[in-house]
Amino acid sequence: MTTNVLTVYTAEEVAALVVDPVDSRILPAVDRIVTDVRVGGDAALLAYAKQFAEVADGAPIILPRAELKATFESIRKQDQELLVRVADRIRSFAEAQRDALKPITHAIPGGEAGHTIAPVEVAGCYAPGGKFPLPSSVLMTAVTARAAGVRTVVVASPKPTPITLAAAHVAGADLFLSCGGAHAIAAMAFGTQSVPRADVVVGPGNPWTTAAKKIVSGYVAIDMLAGPSELLVYADETASPAIIAADLLAQAEHGADSVPVLVSMSRKLINAVNAEIASQLSTLPTFATANAAIAHGYAVLVKDEAEAIRVIDKSAPEHLELLCANADELAKKINHYGAVFIGSGAAEVLGDYGAGPNHTLPTGGTARFTGGLSVFHFLRVRTWMRVNDLHAAKQLVADARDLGRHEGLEGHARAAEARLN
Repeated sequence: MTTNVLTVYTAEEVAALVVDPVDSRILPAVDRIVTDVRVGGDAALLAYAKQFAEVADGAPIILPRAELKATFESIRKQDQELLVRVADRIRSFAEAQRDALKPITHAIPGGEAGHTIAPVEVAGCYAPGGKFPLPSSVLMTAVTARAAGVRTVVVASPKPTPITLAAAHVAGADLFLSCGGAHAIAAMAFGTQSVPRADVVVGPGNPWTTAAKKIVSGYVAIDMLAGPSELLVYADETASPAIIAADLLAQAEHGADSVPVLVSMSRKLINAVNAEIASQLSTLPTFATANAAIAHGYAVLVKDEAEAIRVIDKSAPEHLELLCANADELAKKINHYGAVFIGSGAAEVLGDYGAGPNHTLPTGGTARFTGGLSVFHFLRVRTWMRVNDLHAAKQLVADARDLGRHEGLEGHARAAEARLN
């Protein structure tokens, strides 16, 4: 098979990266699955799990905490310690985020107003399975939900390996659905006889999972509609071509539709990176997947730093690596990205595997208006108001009366006016 390399474009030839995360062609089929599970509950969920060969006859599809614990205790001690270390780093960062959001009390005429912070009660956390089990996504979603204070956490992942079940135990999951796709999303979003209805459903997945999240959005909160994964590396000649190639290939092996991108002012560096990609691909066990992704990845040869910033902001990539001499300063000039990795030591793969910040991030240019998964997705900011002194609030009340009449809502005006007497 031919080894692919990055096609080189100029900045003018690169369009904004706008990808529809939902394949409209599968929406009718996904909608049928979601409706079936919503109406049929456990029976429909089990039927689809069997149809997609996710569970054998007689095998349970819902695993309780005790089984997750038993699986954790059955794996190697070094793997237990690995999961605990990663979970601790994710939890520490999430708790720091949680502590950044505080209740407030604010003076208003005649009283006080403010907000309180409260977690949702039930979270549904999805982790992809299939070809590559992702226990890291179990930790990223479920640990974060627990750090927010969520009372009940449900994890779903198809054909889970022991390490995935062990990760669910470490993350504090209450139960585990051994299935995936649209039927798992529907079960968590609407509940079944055995699965509690979630208030929020989060986590990355395949196109069927993403389409299901779109359908259930509004019935429950979701984090985002994530499409193919992206990495954009901006590098100058101080960067190592071997490291750049390794980082791009790490992203490329996520899936054949992943988008690896290199931006540089140096044609010499781009050529060296392409040579490294060809060399490293030849020994990569995930050659077929990564090679396909490299084929529709690309490199952008820019004239100067200002043009590089324009290309990056136009792309609004999921992951952004800055491998250049002035990485700290450059990071302050870029506006749009899901997560930025500053300097050669901050490999994107460290973000994938639990440095602390979450790896569930916006794709397809949506980083222009949203951020990655965090404790904030599991929290509600609820406001309150108290008015004790109507004399001090007289102008406030009169303004409410007058605005009600301007809007033609006499009932509103009279409700305010009653407090003026």
